[in-house]
Amino acid sequence: MIDLSVHLAGLKLANPTMTCSGTCGYAFEYGDFMDLSQLGAFVTKSVTREERPGNPPARIVETRGGMLNAIGLANVGLKRFLDEKVPQLEKMPCPIVVNVAGHSYDDYVETVAAMNPIACVGSVELNVSCPNVKDGLTFGTNPGRLKELVHEVKKVLPAKPLMVKLSPNVDDVAVTARAAIEGGADVLTLVNTFTAMSIDIHRRRPRLANVTGGLSGPAIKPIAIHMVSRVYRQVAKAAGVPIVGMGGVQTWQDAAEFILAGASAVAIGTALFVDPAAPNKICEGLGEWVSKQGAEKLSDLVGTVQMPGD
Repeated sequence: MIDLSVHLAGLKLANPTMTCSGTCGYAFEYGDFMDLSQLGAFVTKSVTREERPGNPPARIVETRGGMLNAIGLANVGLKRFLDEKVPQLEKMPCPIVVNVAGHSYDDYVETVAAMNPIACVGSVELNVSCPNVKDGLTFGTNPGRLKELVHEVKKVLPAKPLMVKLSPNVDDVAVTARAAIEGGADVLTLVNTFTAMSIDIHRRRPRLANVTGGLSGPAIKPIAIHMVSRVYRQVAKAAGVPIVGMGGVQTWQDAAEFILAGASAVAIGTALFVDPAAPNKICEGLGEWVSKQGAEKLSDLVGTVQMPGD
């Protein structure tokens, strides 16, 4: 029996598949289309301290090999999340990770602190890298601010592992990864979407009302693989900090690439809009692949890509 289980700094997953924040709502929105009990973990839509309406439409456009979104962190806010969404999350059949975003230290600290006592919340993912809001990259691209933010947030989340979602829109993702770890990050998740733009050639206008948005999907996978490998080899492996890889995961082969590059688990986002059952299919394929590699556990293959000179 192949062991696909994953341990993320104390959070145990039955398998390495997670949803990407913002792609599946808050709980059971995809319950009719996928077997939620077969997920390694469910990651919620971002939650901010105050309710946010998000950006005006158009907020999503399809591109060749991917998708642009500029939702703008639209969400119900902390109070409604606690009152309306947590009772739903308590019924979820898999571990829960709550994604938290903000615009100031106080925003993040207050929202994360509210998650610490909630029994059904297994972990918090700190979103410091959303490219769809005007100040969404303030923390994610500044190593000093990121380290300080993670340090402050970790103090109010003593009972759960803290994940930090890194931005790819930086000169060197290993620098921000190191800053997050030095601040106290227990897990790194990467990469978030790339800032990008699409133009309507007939109207001669940007296709997104926000002009730019976050590019996701298969088009970004090779870059995401490179960044995961770089962070794993330069920072995370030595620090003993696990990585959740994301960015264009559609098939088990995609997931296997991320595992070999250094990810302990993978998150699926854009692919869910095409095939909501993708995570379940990915697990089936990974089990067969691990067996063919002569391994008994998926974790034995993490970061085992053979680089020139190794």
